[in-house]
Amino acid sequence: MAKKRIKQADRAALSNWEEFRKEIMESTMVDNNESEADKRARIAKLEADDEAWFKYYFPKYYKNEPAPFHKRATKRIMVNNRWYEVRAWSRELAKSARAMMEFTKLAMTGKLRNILLISNSQDNAERLLMPFMLNLESNGRLINDYGTQEKPGNWETGEFTTLQGVAFRALGAGQSPRGTRNEEIRPDGILVDDIDTDEECRNPDRIKKKWAWIEKALIPTVSVSGNYRILFNGNIIAKDCCITRAMEKADHVDVVNIRDKDGKSSWPQKNSETDIDKILSLISSIAAQQEYFNNPVSEGDVFTEMVWGTVPPLNRFKFLVAYGDPAPSNSKNKKGSFKANFLIGFYQDKYYVVTGFLDHPTNAEFVEWYYDIKSAVGDKTQVYNYIENNTLQDPFYEQVFIPLFATAAKERGFIGIVPDTRKKPDKFSRIEGNLEPLNRMGKLILNEKEKSNPHMQRLEDQFLMLDAKLSAPADGPDCVEGGVWVINQKMAELSPGNFSIGQKAANNKRF
Repeated sequence: MAKKRIKQADRAALSNWEEFRKEIMESTMVDNNESEADKRARIAKLEADDEAWFKYYFPKYYKNEPAPFHKRATKRIMVNNRWYEVRAWSRELAKSARAMMEFTKLAMTGKLRNILLISNSQDNAERLLMPFMLNLESNGRLINDYGTQEKPGNWETGEFTTLQGVAFRALGAGQSPRGTRNEEIRPDGILVDDIDTDEECRNPDRIKKKWAWIEKALIPTVSVSGNYRILFNGNIIAKDCCITRAMEKADHVDVVNIRDKDGKSSWPQKNSETDIDKILSLISSIAAQQEYFNNPVSEGDVFTEMVWGTVPPLNRFKFLVAYGDPAPSNSKNKKGSFKANFLIGFYQDKYYVVTGFLDHPTNAEFVEWYYDIKSAVGDKTQVYNYIENNTLQDPFYEQVFIPLFATAAKERGFIGIVPDTRKKPDKFSRIEGNLEPLNRMGKLILNEKEKSNPHMQRLEDQFLMLDAKLSAPADGPDCVEGGVWVINQKMAELSPGNFSIGQKAANNKRF
């Protein structure tokens, strides 16, 4: 059988395979003066240390020191001869590259003989298998230590067998894997990578059909009595997808987001906080939750859309409220909760979010937001400044923010801040109960002049992601609810008996 050349389409899709092959060759030069005894000792030492093996044979991939979760994952797949694992790792955490290095080592050391690589399509499966193929035929260090791998007559894109007898085959979901044998050996390594697609996840019937293929056709290809390693790579892009279904069956599930539970980069050796902040700023919060935090939020569960409109001149408002939620943390890396401060007003039966802030600042920067809002309003109308100070944050407010406001007052002038100490119902109930009806009736307006403001964009995203489980951040909507509540209390005080939420105030001609 003639060797099948790499398709031009494959080269175009992955930035020229021939150049990639050349880079592999140039990066894996060997010491031709090494004695046979030294060579055997070196190989034995490398094989005893997975990370050292990866770093030596795959310098093009091993550019950053691994994180602890990388090492733990590799140990599990290497030491367990019968193993089923799901790695729901965020983008930029080297899922495919690490699996390629692991499966190659297992193949070179005789622990795997028949490997299937599965993806959402045949083309994608072949693309993911290509680095295996190019390294086996062009990696000088692998060839020097484990011999020539390319087997004439059995070396095609998508399916090939090494001279040492290890078979590799790429399959798209739904293709028949039956009869996939390497002589008498059934598949003993199944790598499922990038199996889910956004389009399919929107159709439960397609997910059901694909999963039936995995369970009825793919998994049974392994030997019941033999060794096998089954690895699913992907991130959770939908509540019901193949990855979530595999998680229910796996021996181990490893969920790793771009940031850890403390809000810090889960792989700081590669992804800096600045780099993460930059990429997240380029996409919506909804997309970020799905692609980088394994949190497929359903858009529009409570708030189907937000209303953007024109805010009346500020001098028409009787008063405005700047309501802040300090989210008790002084770390810029505390990404679990957002600090928020929004300027809100009421005019002619509508609530307007004039401007605001929603981000992860330091506590000192949070205090500066009040001064920024004061400068924006000027002397156009009265601004009442409030800060959330419930039992979860006390004594955080007194110990942290009172001194910060005192320091700021000496430098920029005094601002009166009123702590909101009310005992609040749960967050979701408050937001849904107090704000959703206003939004549905077109009475909650976001300032259209601020539509390009990233803080206001984040606020809209958080409204759209709101669900009963609060599976995504909701600190912005929570802050707005606080401001609306304060406005309602003040309006009731100013117009006793004549003001109720959702009805036109009797005296708004004085605004």
